[in-house]
Amino acid sequence: MLHFGRAVVKLRVPIIIIGLLLLIPSVMGYLATGVNYDMLTYLPEDMETVEGQNILKNDFGKGAFSLIITEGMSDSQVADLTDQIKEVPHVADALSYGSIADASIPDQAVPKELLDKVKNGDDEMIAVFFDDSTSAGSTIDAVTQIRSIADDNVYVGGMSALVTDLKNLAEEEEPKYVAVAVICALLVLLLCTDSFLAPFVFLASIAIAIIYNLGSNIFLGEISYITKALAAVLQLAVTMDYSIFLWNSFEENLRKYPDDGPEAMTHAIAETLTAIFSSALTATAGFLAMIFMSYTLGADLGVVMAKGCLLGLLCSVTILPALILFFEKPMLRLHHKRLIPDVPRLARAITSKKGVAIAMVIFIIMLVPASIGYNNRPVYYDFTNMVTGSDTTIPEEKIRFHTADMKLKEEFNVSTTMMILADADLNHYQAKKMLDEINDVEGVQYALGYDSVKGGMIPDSIVPSDLKDSLKANGRQLIIINSEYQPSTDAVNAQIDEIDEIVKQYDASAMLIGEAPATKDLIATTDHDFLVVDAIAIVAILVILLVVFRSLSLPFILTMAIEFAIMINLGIPYFQEMMGIDAAMAFIAPICISTIQLGSTVNYAILLTTRYKRERKAFVGKRESIQTAFRFAFPAVITSAVSFFAATFGVAMYSNMGIISSLCLLMARGAVISMFSVLFILPAMLMVFDKLIIYSTLGFKELRAFEAGKKESGEPAAQIAATAQAAGSEERLPDAESTDTGIK
Repeated sequence: MLHFGRAVVKLRVPIIIIGLLLLIPSVMGYLATGVNYDMLTYLPEDMETVEGQNILKNDFGKGAFSLIITEGMSDSQVADLTDQIKEVPHVADALSYGSIADASIPDQAVPKELLDKVKNGDDEMIAVFFDDSTSAGSTIDAVTQIRSIADDNVYVGGMSALVTDLKNLAEEEEPKYVAVAVICALLVLLLCTDSFLAPFVFLASIAIAIIYNLGSNIFLGEISYITKALAAVLQLAVTMDYSIFLWNSFEENLRKYPDDGPEAMTHAIAETLTAIFSSALTATAGFLAMIFMSYTLGADLGVVMAKGCLLGLLCSVTILPALILFFEKPMLRLHHKRLIPDVPRLARAITSKKGVAIAMVIFIIMLVPASIGYNNRPVYYDFTNMVTGSDTTIPEEKIRFHTADMKLKEEFNVSTTMMILADADLNHYQAKKMLDEINDVEGVQYALGYDSVKGGMIPDSIVPSDLKDSLKANGRQLIIINSEYQPSTDAVNAQIDEIDEIVKQYDASAMLIGEAPATKDLIATTDHDFLVVDAIAIVAILVILLVVFRSLSLPFILTMAIEFAIMINLGIPYFQEMMGIDAAMAFIAPICISTIQLGSTVNYAILLTTRYKRERKAFVGKRESIQTAFRFAFPAVITSAVSFFAATFGVAMYSNMGIISSLCLLMARGAVISMFSVLFILPAMLMVFDKLIIYSTLGFKELRAFEAGKKESGEPAAQIAATAQAAGSEERLPDAESTDTGIK
């Protein structure tokens, strides 16, 4: 480790120069990385809804879909607007009242009840198909152009409009997230560290790592908007620990080498490399567990954040030491007293018999409701809510899709649109009977297919070619179903099952696609994913901790302390809902939070336990060891957790996007809960399981012999202390004296 530290110190100038030069290709890569705003595209390719969507695009030339509502326009004006929409680049087709009630079709051939469904007084619907996917740039441009040619009484709804508004909102807000996170973290660091300049140096190093990470995403082709919005904030919050650990160690070594900053930094790098590496490895493992999600949004976020942790580690042991040495004199000159005090009395209190008993009772009592809440956590799959949130203050002009969807619900009682891809060779009798049965399903407003407008006496030659081409292609026919039920609800899921059963009776190869069926698949997928990812993350971190501590017991104790915090964090929304508070989480939140909180806050436990283990190996008594470890870890854990909280909470309060605000709020709360668990529950666990630990951990052979001999001889306390000191106990924290760094 010393060799690596010396190399970094010796090459600090080239490291800074190379580090700054690498920012150029990183910025270029960031600007060239695509962003995906359609969360349904992350469903597994082998799902029927995904396969059907691909068929719709390939066979019919139709990808995305929108419903447009017009108010106060005559039939001729709507027809003109429909024609204009058809001329917009990447609009595959547009169907309106005029398309169905074509003059060449006898009035009696067009069911009046069908026309009543698409026309309500002066309000009419236009169904628009695009030739590319929902989140494609061409589709977003087409929606924007349609809005530009329409007046204020025309509303564009559906997933394509949602994605358009989401893209505009995200591009406006995302840069501000980083600014908010930096300002909040900076305020905390200025208060909790002991130098006015150190936080700026920390943030400079982290900013370089973040730019590297965002720039290297170009190799992924594109990332989700959630990943783009959260990556910088998360990387800042998760990797801040590495800077704090190195700075504390550097200050400690400056007391040993007061006139030799490079030598102090050499030893600081060597001493913290293992701790930083362990912290980065556990966080990386947590994020990489998300790769095993069949819903590939998890892999998208997991890969980017795992990469960010490793780049944060690399910059923390290369660029940060170089920057600290470069700014060493002004950093030390701008020194101030740390606001976080030494806490010897608190350390003694939590390791007393009473303190341990209280902590363990709290742990056992809270474990029951935490488990109940965790296993019944409320989630939602409504994509509209993921954008607007449950209590939105977003100006209406920024979420125009939401206004359109509300109009669609109010005027036509339509909440979602589904489509059936069926065999085009179904005879008219079968197809009409199937349509009639679908129309009879509760909640279905209407089902529109080729046979809805072609009566048994009307030959194909009379049906307008545009309408025929819209509804039949390459041996398949397209049937559009409008439902009054919202996507992701139990009602629409039951409706989907009933419609699918009807359709399969007439055509076993038929497919039901659209937002609601895809969301139903999403529900089944993510429920399974949560169990898989959570298990993989826990096992991976247990293995890492097993290697780090060479112990069979410590990995379980540390993981238990963090999992306890996670269960409380994810269980709280259940009890909020019981009290009438809307606290349901976006479906992706529990998976993300369980891995992020485990991977990013287990390092608090690693820091405290590492020092406890060092003290015990030096033959220090268990209570004194835990007191020393607590006082050693207290400033760093408080600083790290509060900066994590400040960065994510600031973004949660600022963001107008529901899913970003929700995720950041959960992460902020999780950091604080993990902090309390590590500082108050974990020491009690170490006290209770100390004997198990020393008998199940490598390196404690001499301690076991020492403890056994001490018990047999009945050695008095004073002699035990003298023996421990003679055995070479490492430098201890003073009993009552405050420290500036929190580490001695």
